[in-house]
Amino acid sequence: MSENQNPYDPQQSQPLLIVISGPSGVGKDSVIQRMKQRNLPFHFVVTATTRRSRPEEVNGVDYFFISSDEFADMIEKGELLEYAIVYNDYKGIPKEQVRKALTSDKDVILRIDVQGAASIRELAPDALLIFLTTQNEDEMVHRLKSRKTETPEGVNLRIATARQELKRMHEFDYVVVNRERQLDQTVDTILAIIQAEHHRVKHRKVSL
Repeated sequence: MSENQNPYDPQQSQPLLIVISGPSGVGKDSVIQRMKQRNLPFHFVVTATTRRSRPEEVNGVDYFFISSDEFADMIEKGELLEYAIVYNDYKGIPKEQVRKALTSDKDVILRIDVQGAASIRELAPDALLIFLTTQNEDEMVHRLKSRKTETPEGVNLRIATARQELKRMHEFDYVVVNRERQLDQTVDTILAIIQAEHHRVKHRKVSL
């Protein structure tokens, strides 16, 4: 190590693989969108999914919307870092996209469900896992019911799944409460966590 090199300089640590996860209705997409609006120096990984796009979603930006056959082909070729069935549709993380992002010296952010977060932790034990939640369960249920994008049966399935996912909070490194109308504060908290992680004496080292 040279005389002028600071072993605690966060710029000299390896890029972090950051997972932002949590149940439906806690605002994961809103948090990611606000982070993008701030032009932060992160690589936001785009997930592939077989579900239909919503009116406000853009292919290649919010998700890669692909057919079931295309998704099956990606599985067959081993092109996915992890994948799962989420509310009757497939979602998966393109492996090569993450590997390239980690070589760009930018922190890499994955927005995935709780099941997917567990898979990432197995593949990359040093990944940074952040669990996003609401102030309480009633607020989460209210948000899900207010969406108007699901059938009543679909909403009930999401609520039941979310309640089970809340029980897995202990599997994560941090928990962040995304309070109503306090999106910027939520993002600030996440950024503070990331900054603190770059100042660890023992840096996280991710290899995939």
